[in-house]
Amino acid sequence: MLANRFLDIERQMLGDIYTSSEPLDNLTVLCDEFGSRFGGTEGERLAAEFMQQKLIDYGLKNVHLEPIEYIGWRRGETTLEIIEPIQKEIPCISLPHSPATNMEALLIDLGNGHPDKFAELGEEIAGKVVMANSEIRPGGIDRWVHRGEKYGRSVLAGAVGFIFINHYPGYGPATGGIGRGGEGLIPGISVSHEDGAYVQRLVKRHGQVKIRVVSSDMCEPMISWNVIGDLPGSQPDAEMVMLGCHYDGHDIAQGAADPASGAVAVLEAARVLAAHAAPLPLTIRFALWGVEEIGLLGSRDYVRQHLNEMDNVRFYLNMDGAGSTPDRDIILNEWPELAPLFRGWQQEMKLDFRIGQSVNAFSDHFPFLMEGVVTGSLGSVDTRTGRGYGHTRYDTLDKVPLKPLREASALAARVALRVANEGDWPVARRDKAAVAALFDGPAYKEEAAFRAQMEAFYEAKRGS
Repeated sequence: MLANRFLDIERQMLGDIYTSSEPLDNLTVLCDEFGSRFGGTEGERLAAEFMQQKLIDYGLKNVHLEPIEYIGWRRGETTLEIIEPIQKEIPCISLPHSPATNMEALLIDLGNGHPDKFAELGEEIAGKVVMANSEIRPGGIDRWVHRGEKYGRSVLAGAVGFIFINHYPGYGPATGGIGRGGEGLIPGISVSHEDGAYVQRLVKRHGQVKIRVVSSDMCEPMISWNVIGDLPGSQPDAEMVMLGCHYDGHDIAQGAADPASGAVAVLEAARVLAAHAAPLPLTIRFALWGVEEIGLLGSRDYVRQHLNEMDNVRFYLNMDGAGSTPDRDIILNEWPELAPLFRGWQQEMKLDFRIGQSVNAFSDHFPFLMEGVVTGSLGSVDTRTGRGYGHTRYDTLDKVPLKPLREASALAARVALRVANEGDWPVARRDKAAVAALFDGPAYKEEAAFRAQMEAFYEAKRGS
C-alpha cells in the first residue's frame, strides 16, 4: 500500500471540509437568493459577483470576471392546442432558443427518438411536428443521444416543429437548449410524460392529429460572465491545472443539483487548497462558467480567448453537478495513459473511487477536449438513462444534502493537489490529427459525424 505523501495537508483539508457547512451555505445563497441564474437574469449577475467575492475572500489571486457576448433568449408565453380530431389545450413550455411561432401542423411520433427511427421514416417527417421522448440511450444504444441530436435530426428531415416528452413520470416538462448558440431553426417545446403519453395515444388511435403552437419567445444580444481565480504556483511559467463548473441553471428551476452542486464544490476546493496546500508547484485556476445550458458558451468563449494558453493547461477537471451524482468517481476523456497514475493515487488516498474512460459533448470539458487538452470529469461512472428531476422545476435546494458536496469538494481538492505536484506527468496535449482520430473511433464516429453535419447546416442557414 502506497504511503500518502500529502497526509498532513490532507488531514487539514479534509478536517476543514468535514467540519464546515460552507458548500451548503454557498449553495443556499446561489439557489434561494439568486434563483435559476439563467443567462440574462439579474440572479445570474449577482451570482457571478458573489462567487467572485468568495474567491477573493478565500485568498485567490487574479480574481476577475470575463464578459461573454452571445445571443440570449427570453421566455414568452407558449400554448399547445390539439385542434383535430378533438380540441384540447396541453400544458407546455418552450425550449431555450426556440423562435417565436404561430403555426399549425400534423404530428409524427418518433417514440424514444432513436436515430434509426429518423432514417426509417425519412420523408414522412417533412412538414410535420416531431414528438420524441427524453431517453438518452434509446433502445439500449451504447451512446448518449442528446435532446439536441433529436431536435437536429428533426430539422434535417424537414420537420416544422419539435415536441420533447419527458420520459420520467411526475416531473413535468423537461427543458434544455436547442439553438446551437443562437435562435433555433424550428420551434421546440416540451411536455410532461403524462401529457406526452396522452398525445401519443391520440396519434396511435386516430392516425392524424393536428396541433397549433403559438409562442412569443425572443432572442437578443446579451452579456454573461466567466468567474476566474488563481491559486498561484511557485513555478509561475510552468503548466496550469484547472477546475471548473458552470453556474447557470435553467429558468424554470433553481438548478441546485445541475449545476450548482458542482459550482460550490469548485469553490470549496479552492478554499481548502488556498488555506492548507499553497504554495503548490503549479498554478491552479478555478473557473465558474456562464451560459453553459444554451451551448457551453462560457467555456467555448474562454477557450477562444485563451487559445494560446491551451498548451499550458496540464489537466482540466470538469465538475458539472458533481455534488449530486450517485457516486463521486473520475471519468477521464479517453486518456488510458493516465489510468495507472490515478489508480496509484486511489491507493494513496485510501479512497475507493472508480476511474472511467468516456467522452461526451455536453458539458464544459468539451471545448478543451476539442483543442486537445487533457480533460476529465468528477461524476458517476455508471451509465444513466436520463436526468431524473434535472432540467425540471423540481431541481431544487432540498434535493442536495451536505454529504455529497463534501465528498465532491474533497476528491476535487485531492486530485488537484496531486496533479499540481506530479513531476512526471505521462500525457501531453493531443494535436488536431489525434483529436480527429479519437472521434473517428467506433464509439464516437456516428455522433461526431452528425455534429459536423449540424454545424455545417447551421452555418449555411445563418450565413444565408
